[in-house]
Amino acid sequence: MSARKYDLEDRLIDFSIKISEIVEELPNTKLGNYIGNQMIRSGTSPALNNGEAQSAESPADFVHKLKIILKELRETRICLKIIQRKPLLDSEKIVPVLNENNELLAIFLKSVDTASKRIS
Repeated sequence: MSARKYDLEDRLIDFSIKISEIVEELPNTKLGNYIGNQMIRSGTSPALNNGEAQSAESPADFVHKLKIILKELRETRICLKIIQRKPLLDSEKIVPVLNENNELLAIFLKSVDTASKRIS
């Protein structure tokens, strides 16, 4: 595996850890618990699904797994925005993670586009 793939893997793992830290700080309210439960799944899923994508059974399977990562990142972005707008936590804790989420979305959007062109 190239260093570039490891860098992305590390970014996704670090992102998962940042998400878990945010979830741990959410207030123990109905909304805090609901968003936290949802975001711990969607926010850690991209790292796990990226590992699965690296072992895809076909180019189409690879693209499918990348699209799952995009779906989970979009869901996480919405959770972060809800936390920020409510606000459930200080914006200064959310903004860097939201920025990383957006950067990861851009990376995977480009990856889906590139991979899709290769199988067409």
